[in-house]
Amino acid sequence: MLELDNISLEKLSIHYVGNKSREEGTVLSKKAQQRFPAEEEQALWKFFLSPFRNASEFFRFTHSSDIELNEVRKFVTEIFEEPSKLHRVSEKLAKLLYESSTHSKINGGELYVAYLSNCVIDDSEVNAIGIFKSETKDTFLQAVPEEGNLSLRFLSGTNIHKLDKGCLILETGGEEEYKICITGGGNASEAVYWKDDFLHLEPCADGYHHTRNFMNVAKTFVTERLEADFEVSKTDKIGYLNKSVDYFKEHETFNEKEFAKEVFEDKEVIKSFREFKHEYQETNNLDIEEDFEISVPAVKKQAKVFKSVLKLDKNFHIYIHGRKDFIEKGVEKDGRKFYKIYYNEEN
Repeated sequence: MLELDNISLEKLSIHYVGNKSREEGTVLSKKAQQRFPAEEEQALWKFFLSPFRNASEFFRFTHSSDIELNEVRKFVTEIFEEPSKLHRVSEKLAKLLYESSTHSKINGGELYVAYLSNCVIDDSEVNAIGIFKSETKDTFLQAVPEEGNLSLRFLSGTNIHKLDKGCLILETGGEEEYKICITGGGNASEAVYWKDDFLHLEPCADGYHHTRNFMNVAKTFVTERLEADFEVSKTDKIGYLNKSVDYFKEHETFNEKEFAKEVFEDKEVIKSFREFKHEYQETNNLDIEEDFEISVPAVKKQAKVFKSVLKLDKNFHIYIHGRKDFIEKGVEKDGRKFYKIYYNEEN
């Protein structure tokens, strides 16, 4: 769990980073800012940290050949080792981000690099570095007294209620070294440039990602492979999806053999599922554990994509949450198809 209630802002550097393909360049500040009035600091916290309040998904630095070559990791390590270097290193981060800002859809904006203390993760107090970028400008009205009247002025600025992109790098130490949570990247090109081209991140191998990945495997098997290998109806598929979600909601730890037995039951279906999981892992370059702690936030997020709706033409949608044995499918003599639904009581 990540706690940010008592966090302190030690230093903050601000630069402008444009789009390289449009040759917009960078504007680097001469020095960092270290002191803010309490009200302004509170507004900055809301702007920078609100997206991370309920963070449950964490990443780590990576590199295609050698982790030591990850430049963002190298720069933040410099800051953690000697916080007085924050401003000088933030200039390097601004230049590095500029080199990654080549896609036509990437907008220029202010880059904020902050050194933070009193962050708490998993009950341990740690320091953190925040890298934030604001790109979207809004128009604000200001009423100004002039000679007994109020005149309107139109001002352009950053809306502090919406951060475009950001990452929080937590100095956790140990084997992981750093844990990172990110936000931003509204479309695919922005997500790639921020997470992959600039930061070079990959998911942490924790319960959240194992839960998410295995739920994706189960969903994809039921919706895309099961019908090809076996004769199943739509209600059967919905039944498997519901049982899959129920398993994750009802257990604290995951066991693959137990899951397959409870959800798919039939030996041939279980065999097909295991073969599919192996193919899925190789195709998507994933390493999914057979036993892991189930992440409740991951279950809540993934359960939303497990559709339990039976759509009949454009007239009816039937939501099925269980007991597929209460549904019968048939065809009338005149060719009309029907579902017969049984129930014990009307709510």
